[in-house]
Amino acid sequence: MTTTNPLELEPLTLEDNIALTSLWFAAFTDPALAKVFPNTPGVRQWLENANQHDLINKPFQKYIKIVDTEKSDNQGRPRIAAYAKWDLSTPEERGRRYPPWHEEMPGEMCEEFFQKEEENRRRVMGDRKHFYLDTVATHPDYQRRGCGGMLVKWGCDLADSQGVSAYVDASKDGAPLYAKHGFVDYSNPGEDIASMARFFKEP
Repeated sequence: MTTTNPLELEPLTLEDNIALTSLWFAAFTDPALAKVFPNTPGVRQWLENANQHDLINKPFQKYIKIVDTEKSDNQGRPRIAAYAKWDLSTPEERGRRYPPWHEEMPGEMCEEFFQKEEENRRRVMGDRKHFYLDTVATHPDYQRRGCGGMLVKWGCDLADSQGVSAYVDASKDGAPLYAKHGFVDYSNPGEDIASMARFFKEP
C-alpha cells in the first residue's frame, strides 16, 4: 500500500503574508531571538509589513512555502506548514535587510545582531556570487516531516543550475539540516550562529 505525501512545495503569494507572521513566531521561540523580535502586536505588524514590502518590491527574493493539502486554514486554503525566503541578490543590490526597527524592538541590539551576520557572510563568501537563505521557518506541528529539507533543496538546486554557491546563517541546532545538503560550518570559535556555505563545484 502506498500513501501520498500531503506536503507540497509552492510559490508563496501576497495573500499568504498574514499567515507568515503567526508561523514565524510559532517557529522561532528561542529566548535570545525573542529579545530581538518581541512577540507584541506592534512587532507582528512590523514583520508583516516588512514581508509585504519585499514580496511586492524585491522580485529577487523568492518566497516559497510547503502546504499541507489535507489541512485547511481558517480561510479554507491549504495550511502553510513552512516557508523559506531565498535571496538571489548581493547585499548591495538588496539594500537594507529590514525596515527601520519598531519602537518596541531593541534597536541597538538589532543592529549589532544583524551587522554581525552580514560581517560573517562577507568573511566567508567574499565577492563570490551566491544565493542567501534568509529565512526557513517550520511550524512545530510539522517538525521532522521533511519541510525544511524541501525548502533548502529548492534553493540548492536553483544555485546549482546557475553555477553559484549558497550561504545561510543557521542556529547550531539547525546546522545538521544544512550539512545534509552540502553546507559546511565556517563559524569562528565560540559563535552562537553557524556561518554555513555551500560552494559550487563544477560537475
